[in-house]
Formats: sequence, C-alpha cells, structure tokens
Amino acid sequence: MASRTVLEREQTWTIAQIAEEFAITHRAVRHYEELGLISPERRGTIRVYHRRDRTRLALILRGKRLGFPLEEIRTIIDLYDAPRGRRSQLEYVLAQIDERRADLEARRRDLDEALAELDTFEARCRADLKA
Repeated sequence: MASRTVLEREQTWTIAQIAEEFAITHRAVRHYEELGLISPERRGTIRVYHRRDRTRLALILRGKRLGFPLEEIRTIIDLYDAPRGRRSQLEYVLAQIDERRADLEARRRDLDEALAELDTFEARCRADLKA
C-alpha cells in the first residue's frame, strides 16, 4: 500500500491530459498558470502537472461554476494550501460562502419569477390560439 501512495504522488500529467480531464482548452490551463493559480513544473518547454496542480485546477473550476471571481478563488485556494485551523481563515471562507449563497439564492428567485412570467405568457398565447 505504501508503494501505491508513492506512485500516486509521483504521477504527473501533461497539459493535454489535464485539459482533457477537465474539459477545458490548453489556453485556459495556460491562463491559470499565467495568473499564478497553478504552477506546473517546467522540464525544458514541457509543462509537467502534479497532483497539487490538478487539485488546484479542480478548485478553480468549481469556484468558477459557483460564480466566484478569480481573485476570490485565488484567496480561497491560498487558504486551502495554508495550515489548517486558523480561525480568521475559516471565518473568511465562511463569509465568502455566505455571500455566494445569498447571491445564488437571489438569482434563483429571479429565475423562478421569470419562469412563472413565461408560464403565464405561454398560457395566454395558447388561449389566444384556441380563441
């Protein structure tokens, strides 16, 4: 079992493998690198991605799906790398989660209202067609 753990730590990926795994373009991967959000090892002109890079990329993409701006994602990822248990760090992340949740809930209410309006408009249109 110990040898498997060592092998997992030694596993690396190319930019093509990382891009394919996360269904993003090579350009997007390089963009996150340029921003300093991931930092693959360089072997000449080849980028070599380690488990840490994959984890960070997964966090970046999850943050984007949830609507976080890249600077907030950077802060949260940096906290992920920091030693655990610092109260101020945890409070910061919780505050960001609360903000994001409130924003998403407001968007959901807006979407629900828009869908209800569409339903009403559709019903009127169908009624007019029957008349």
